[in-house]
Amino acid sequence: MKTQEYITRDATALAELVASGEVTPSELLECAIEQIEKHNPALNAVIYTDFDAARDEAAKARKDVPFPGIPFLLKDLGAGNRRGDPLHMGTRLLRDANFRAKTTSYLVEDFERAGLLPIGRTNVPELGAWASTEPEAYGTTRNPWNRDHSSGGSSGGAATAVAAGFVPLAHASDGGGSIRNPASQCGLIGLKPSRGRLSLGPDIGEGWAGLINEFAVTRSVRDTARLLDAVEGTRPGDPYHSAAPSRPYAQEVGADPGALRIGILTEAPDLAVHPDCVAAALSASRQLEALGHHVENSFPEALVSETNLSEAVIKVVASCQARSVEQIEEILGRKVTSGDMDPDNELVTSLGQGITATAYLAAVESLHAFQREMAQWWAGGFDLLITPTLTDTPPRVGDFTPDPEKPLDAFMRSGNLLRFTIPFNVTGQPAISLPLSHSATGLPVGVQLVADAAREDLLLRVAAQLEPEDGWPCPAP
Repeated sequence: MKTQEYITRDATALAELVASGEVTPSELLECAIEQIEKHNPALNAVIYTDFDAARDEAAKARKDVPFPGIPFLLKDLGAGNRRGDPLHMGTRLLRDANFRAKTTSYLVEDFERAGLLPIGRTNVPELGAWASTEPEAYGTTRNPWNRDHSSGGSSGGAATAVAAGFVPLAHASDGGGSIRNPASQCGLIGLKPSRGRLSLGPDIGEGWAGLINEFAVTRSVRDTARLLDAVEGTRPGDPYHSAAPSRPYAQEVGADPGALRIGILTEAPDLAVHPDCVAAALSASRQLEALGHHVENSFPEALVSETNLSEAVIKVVASCQARSVEQIEEILGRKVTSGDMDPDNELVTSLGQGITATAYLAAVESLHAFQREMAQWWAGGFDLLITPTLTDTPPRVGDFTPDPEKPLDAFMRSGNLLRFTIPFNVTGQPAISLPLSHSATGLPVGVQLVADAAREDLLLRVAAQLEPEDGWPCPAP
């Protein structure tokens, strides 16, 4: 197989070629390696590879699995741990200590059981804390649509790798938009599943008080559905569970969703939303109306009312980050001191160290109250909500670099960019970013669709309706 053929096919198409015997997993791997070696020096999406081990695995790949030997990349964060692989969370501390994962997550086991072939790891911002992937430890990951712009975060390396054609899909995780944000910036599909849809174990019970979920960025709706079938389901002892699907998600692709009642929100309180982002959401609403759905100017009031949601989220994230830094200290056998992290991460960690147990619990109570308030809108008869994925078009490289002269400025601006995504980490609802538009300068602009809890099936049906017959442009031009 020629590399040009490899990069234009989604994982499902590649799997069909392997199953029919037209190509081998080893041929696919060599295409992936060629693409990475050619383009990664300029894009910096992949920070670790083990091609020799991958070649051994490709030679033994089974054909009777959903993704037989399809090249895949794991994120350097969260439940992307694979025994023996580096796991550095974008930090110089773990990089310099050459820390290697001691266990393999259930999620990675499921990826491998489905036939996916991990060939390396993707770049993330330090501690996964920013909306752009520019860690001091590994350098800037660039957007393949325009290398002067961000690829998003924290799954920025994953999104660039898929958008550049290194692999057809890649592991990603999302605590405030970290699947949907890079998917929007790089022109991909980014589904954040429902809380409890899949397991974060065995090392993680919940992340950020339930805000974090894991999955992938992809280039086709059918890949998204088939991959979700491969990894959905929890394990004994997991703290959250989501209602099981009534049938395989792959069967939702092309299924008639019926005429849906859909709300739309394009404004954010006290924050200007870029006109291109507003236009993308409005265009999507017209497409949905043309498909027979009813779209009306309605949304959960909690999204625009004066609440202390941001304060509560910050307290939870800061507390959990302080605990992550403690775990790093346990690995290193020493205290993390000034200069070990970027200045904003130092401040966020310090803030978390000062939050009392009762203040943390009060913040969690606020998140639970917000979730109940939000649920009333869906209970009132709405099926979906449309929003822009982000409040702005892809920022330029350097726009989110922490500056000691502007304490927490990058942290707060990251939150502003993710104003439409964060609420659904709080509620645990499934949300998907679709590459439905472009900015005036030609950069991808995503649109977010949100469904009620456990209704990934509905998101996939509607996403398939919106997907062009010949797919969305990929790889990036």
